[in-house]
Amino acid sequence: MEATEGQQHPIKIYLWIWFLLFVLSTLSYLVDVLGFQGLLRWSLILTFMFLKAGFIIAIFMHMAWERLALACAILGPPALLLVLIGMMVLEAEYIFSTRLLFFAS
Repeated sequence: MEATEGQQHPIKIYLWIWFLLFVLSTLSYLVDVLGFQGLLRWSLILTFMFLKAGFIIAIFMHMAWERLALACAILGPPALLLVLIGMMVLEAEYIFSTRLLFFAS
């Protein structure tokens, strides 16, 4: 008997994820082709980007099969950075609006 280390996952999962990545990339391309503008365009592009990154991390980097502690150690800091970036955006909008209010002539 030959001992193998690690887990073996069916190829069907990887092919399904490749197909989903292709579909999401096509949808992302169509956002530009169809001429969406403004907040709708950027929200669609970011949504497709985060979905693709999530699939890649979960399946191809095998995070879906890791222990919860390891997944939190790897995914926690980027999530915290996103929260901090969001807080900086809110503060920047507040500062900009107060400068317009007090320094506008």
